[in-house]
Amino acid sequence: MRLSAIISFFILTSLETSSAQNAYVKLGQQAFMDGNFKSAVKQLEKACMVDSTNANAYWMLGYSYYHSENYRKSIAAYTKVIFINPVDATAYYYRARAKGYLGKDTFLSPAEREKYLLGAILDLTKALAIDPDDHGKCYQTRGIAYREYGEFKLQQNQHTYDKARGINSLKASIADLEKVLNDSPGRSDISTLIELSKEKLATATGHH
Repeated sequence: MRLSAIISFFILTSLETSSAQNAYVKLGQQAFMDGNFKSAVKQLEKACMVDSTNANAYWMLGYSYYHSENYRKSIAAYTKVIFINPVDATAYYYRARAKGYLGKDTFLSPAEREKYLLGAILDLTKALAIDPDDHGKCYQTRGIAYREYGEFKLQQNQHTYDKARGINSLKASIADLEKVLNDSPGRSDISTLIELSKEKLATATGHH
């Protein structure tokens, strides 16, 4: 085969691949926008198989998995987004949300649950480092994550019990939530979350 023919073959193949990939992305994006996440997953999985470097397709796939309650696959998709674009704060945020759900799964071992609960806090911390002007979303979510981790560490019937870490995590929860409330003083939902963390802390320290 002549060189010109080989080049023509690769160009045509590339165009066909790009066309197929674009078609899957468009169909996935439409389903995504319509809130039909299961259908979005089917199309976006195909798009990502054709082009494993499309961060936008992986982002939508991760979000669609998340809303389909497939948290492990959501984590994997957002991990791919982060690999492609390490400064995507929203990918860290949603990966943290997915990890948070797995951290509450009582069918998992305590060690696995702790890995996910801690992973959620670390991802939210990373998101805040990338985007300090978060307007409270990450601080609120991390405040809740700290409380959940604190409660987990204070469960005395398992080998992961650690009173000091549990108390410190509850204090961190209060600090994050108070930051949100300081920025938005009228938010009664945040006040309620702060009171819950304070109540847990009082019980843990014996000051109830």
